[in-house]
Amino acid sequence: QVQLVESGGGLVQPGESLRLSCTVSTSLFSLYAMGWYRQAPGKERDLVARITSTGSTNYADSVKGRFIISRDNRKNTVYLQMNNLEPEDTAVYYCNAEIRTYDYWGQGTQVTVSS
Repeated sequence: QVQLVESGGGLVQPGESLRLSCTVSTSLFSLYAMGWYRQAPGKERDLVARITSTGSTNYADSVKGRFIISRDNRKNTVYLQMNNLEPEDTAVYYCNAEIRTYDYWGQGTQVTVSS
């Protein structure tokens, strides 16, 4: 069973930064496409950023230029560097691992941006 463990959430003020991490328990990590999603109260879960097995990335328009997704295949870990955070970024952030017809989710980590 593939498990994803997220960390790095917290409470920050507008304009500050956070880095989320997600470590995946699989020997095939390098073959997975990895994504970060977020869900705010009363809203749907939306894609924030995604990185493929070959390193191609895509971002939601709302985070372009502020967030960076990266991966370290030696550590089975994907990161989400979040800069210049805004109150609208407040949500539970979920890590997703996808390969062929399978996808797996982490338990989520809360990010709160408030002054």
